[in-house]
Amino acid sequence: MTIKAVMFDLDDTLLWDERSVSEAFEATCKAAAAQFSGIDPGELERSVRNEAQSIYFGYPTYPFCKMIGINPFEALWAKFSEGELPEFRELERLAPGYRREAWTRGLRQLGVDSEEWGSKLADMFLAERRARALIYEDTFTILDTLRGTYKLLLLTNGAPDLQKEKVAGVPALASYFDHIIISGQFGKGKPDPAIFRHALGILGVQANEAIMIGDKLTTDVLGSLQTGIPNAWLNRKNVSRNDEIVPMFEIRGLMELPKLIESL
Repeated sequence: MTIKAVMFDLDDTLLWDERSVSEAFEATCKAAAAQFSGIDPGELERSVRNEAQSIYFGYPTYPFCKMIGINPFEALWAKFSEGELPEFRELERLAPGYRREAWTRGLRQLGVDSEEWGSKLADMFLAERRARALIYEDTFTILDTLRGTYKLLLLTNGAPDLQKEKVAGVPALASYFDHIIISGQFGKGKPDPAIFRHALGILGVQANEAIMIGDKLTTDVLGSLQTGIPNAWLNRKNVSRNDEIVPMFEIRGLMELPKLIESL
């Protein structure tokens, strides 16, 4: 086969989203610890994460969020101001209370009952996360290497306004891609084969003429396997996997891609 197009995931493939979230939690929880003696920042982070997930899973919007690919911690700073689907208007309505309640309940688990500080910390986390647009060292290097030789497409799950903001937060990132597809705009998220077929149609290539690169077996790899698209699982942390979802290829860093693609 001859590869003509490369499809990239965004979060934790090109953008270091996990670190951005972790640093935002660290800064916010340290501010809380400075205000309330006896609070451990790490314990507060764990408490808020647990409470956020509990609230998130209980909302009627959860099935939609799961389908689109919006996780509980994205909802702690997303505005949900875009998107034509009616569920986004409900998420926009729920988001302020969700953020406030997650932090208030997190504090309460550690003995601090203050809705005022729950609201303050919710706003602080939103600002801290919004200030951290972090990328991996190999992101621009690989995009520079591939641009001009292959069609490049960004295929990301998430809310339209949030994913657009993440891309815009890294100058020049969008300019590398011929197309950007966001699940919240399309109406279905990875691993649904429909969004992968849509990507192939936009690129004007057959399944065996593209390759999908992403860090998640359950979305990037599974969806591409179901659509017949070659894939490379980006396993930066060298984590173990079971054989439920088996990627065609596995890489530790993005700079392994040129040699892999040329071998196909």
